[in-house]
Amino acid sequence: MLEALKKNDKFTPRRGPVVLAILDGVGFGKYADGDGVKLAHTPVLDDLLAHAPHTALKAHGTAVGMPSDADMGNSEVGHNAIGSGRVFSQGAKLVEEAVATGKLFEGETWKAAVANVLEKSSTLHFLGLFSDGNVHSHSEHLKAMVSRAAEAGVKRIRVHILLDGRDVPETSALEYIDPFEAFLADLRGKGCDARIASGGGRMVITMDRYGANWDMVRRGWEIHVRGKGEFFPDAHTAVATLRERTGAIDQDLPPFVISDDGKTPVGAMHDGDSVIFFNFRGDRSLEITAAFEAGAEFDKFDRGAVPQVYYAGMMEYDGDLHVPKHYLVSPPAIDRTMDEYLCASGVKQLAVSETQKYGHVTYFFNGNRSGKFDEVLDEYVEIRSDIVPFEQRPWMKCAEITDTVISAIESGEYRMIRLNYPNGDMVGHTGSMDAVLVAMGALDLCLGRLKAAVEAAGGVLVISADHGNADDMYEHKKDGSLKLDAAGNPARKTSHSLNPVPCIVYDPESKGEYAPTLREGLGISSLAATCIELLGFEAPADYDQSVLVMK
Repeated sequence: MLEALKKNDKFTPRRGPVVLAILDGVGFGKYADGDGVKLAHTPVLDDLLAHAPHTALKAHGTAVGMPSDADMGNSEVGHNAIGSGRVFSQGAKLVEEAVATGKLFEGETWKAAVANVLEKSSTLHFLGLFSDGNVHSHSEHLKAMVSRAAEAGVKRIRVHILLDGRDVPETSALEYIDPFEAFLADLRGKGCDARIASGGGRMVITMDRYGANWDMVRRGWEIHVRGKGEFFPDAHTAVATLRERTGAIDQDLPPFVISDDGKTPVGAMHDGDSVIFFNFRGDRSLEITAAFEAGAEFDKFDRGAVPQVYYAGMMEYDGDLHVPKHYLVSPPAIDRTMDEYLCASGVKQLAVSETQKYGHVTYFFNGNRSGKFDEVLDEYVEIRSDIVPFEQRPWMKCAEITDTVISAIESGEYRMIRLNYPNGDMVGHTGSMDAVLVAMGALDLCLGRLKAAVEAAGGVLVISADHGNADDMYEHKKDGSLKLDAAGNPARKTSHSLNPVPCIVYDPESKGEYAPTLREGLGISSLAATCIELLGFEAPADYDQSVLVMK
């Protein structure tokens, strides 16, 4: 148990709660013509930026523990940084280092997965998100593992690809598939039967999270494990055909199975095989992992005959539950989070979001910890997300989240409340500017209600984000000009941005304890110390600096 935080005798907490509102995917855009945040009707946000103390925070690259500043931030690493108050090397960086140094291939899990296949003359399967987005996975990690497996004498490798179009350009799948097929063909020429076996869009199969839509996982299981689905002779043909048939972008493409004869899948999974799920990010890895690892108690869908395979994840996806049983790289060891410190200090807290981001304000915010630090002082509320394409309902559940938070503010029960509005991120990923404008308008209405409730209670509202997305909806060239699609329209962008995010401190009962100008040049990890100071405590000495300049 941590020691309680020291009280700050120079700062008197407000009579109401500190409310941290995380506007997921809302940043300060670089290009006016693609900035869905700036173009939307957001009078409340505009007024706060005009009159309340505010600054810009870094939310990507090394500021959130990614390998380089060319790497996008994401909701996982963003909430880790916000909740822990410090920057830890994240999965992308840890895996990159493990691959580069060879440490991954020296570990017991890699050796066991390969030995299992060699001993049984079986198949080594790789399953995961197939792109270099570096948010959930990286295709170069996959390529390195396939190469090492072939060098180790593995004779049969099957790769099951989840198409991205979300952290990379929306129709870029063939740019990854074609050179990878050439790489596999070279291995076949050297005696290793290496093939792509199945695939489909990441928002259609396999990568569900937080139990939002288990049917996605069921469809993935049918495709990858049982080899049941529409047959195609190769992945290129599958993608080209399905894209022409449906008009879908990569993340939404229907699933496919590769077959040489149109009858038999080339890569169904069987007893004695080894399976490596090569995503390093945990939220969208847990459900497919459960499908592989759970026993007879599994009740989410009918798996049929479950093959007895050696299953491993790229990382440990849940440190409390120790899932999966076998993993290749140890995750970041995040400790002493803000939530844990506040529990040790007797502060009652509430965390609220809808299903799509519920785990971010709980699990990731708490340093990849699935439980509560205190059953009395911690309360979590999940509002179930609708299972509908986000561009068709871009307001999502922001009104219901706001209802819950306002009730909590009015109850006087909580001193610290954190919430996540998913709209800017989830709708931003669709690539629909029209939908983003609606999403931001709906979000702004909710901010107005939240602001009024905080003011009435005499609290403080801290508004920020975990990364950008809706602020960068169009692809741009290096010279800043717009990229155009084949029809001459702006090329849609579905990935996160590299832009900074806002940090606004709305403190209507301020007594002038801090300067009206907030610190600049900080990252979102500074939000923890900021909230701790506004609660009347001194932040831990090793936490990243608060944005507040105390007088």
